[in-house]
Amino acid sequence: MAKHSDTSWKQDHPSTLFSNSVQKADRLLKHAKSHPEEIAIEHAFNQIEHAENARVNAEQYGEHLDTVQQNKEYLAQIKQQLHEMKENITGQ
Repeated sequence: MAKHSDTSWKQDHPSTLFSNSVQKADRLLKHAKSHPEEIAIEHAFNQIEHAENARVNAEQYGEHLDTVQQNKEYLAQIKQQLHEMKENITGQ
């Protein structure tokens, strides 16, 4: 196995990349909740898109699918909360 560099660990462990992406989306959700501004919500949505791309890669990789499924469900919750926040901000 090749020595791990910044890019090889992503290729070797897409489920880890997905987990990290979901954690970052969660942090951005918390930031958006404490600073409910449109830009904070938009940053969180951008991270969700990144995490969804990482999910596809993780599913194709086919390992740790139980963890991938848990993160997929959690990401869906984050996305729902962000949609609700965005509706509250734009609906006012």
